[in-house]
Amino acid sequence: MSHFSAVLTRSGGRWQGHDVSIDDCESLTDLADLLGDFSGGVRLLVIEQDDEFAAIVRLDSGEDEPRAFLSDGHAADSYPIAAMIAEDLDAVGPRDLGEDDDVPPVHESAPFGDAEIVDDLGTSPADLMSMCVHQGTLPVDVLVAVCEKAGCAEQFEDLRG
Repeated sequence: MSHFSAVLTRSGGRWQGHDVSIDDCESLTDLADLLGDFSGGVRLLVIEQDDEFAAIVRLDSGEDEPRAFLSDGHAADSYPIAAMIAEDLDAVGPRDLGEDDDVPPVHESAPFGDAEIVDDLGTSPADLMSMCVHQGTLPVDVLVAVCEKAGCAEQFEDLRG
């Protein structure tokens, strides 16, 4: 399972892109710590895996708590990175454990998390949600659209190579 991850930072109206590895991250807090290693007023970690899901984690300058959005909650049932984000967002959908508490959580397929995560960067919550559920739109397409509206599409594309 391959994934793409990058940090995009904006300082003084100028965006920079940074190639990062999230392989050692085990929680949303670890992802936030990774973002904290970069300077900039806006810091976005963008993740895409196997054309199955996209995630955005944001930690702005002066903030303590990260904000996160996952394009498809169902991905958390199959992908450890998505599960890590879903777990910390407490976005487990309904499940019936019955007698067996060892049954893994079942996540709803709808996008979840902070849909306002990139509202101030040009992508409204309604647009973000509709892109995620639109038939034929790949998760990377969602990230490309968000980056285009934010003004960092060139940096994003350079990192995707």
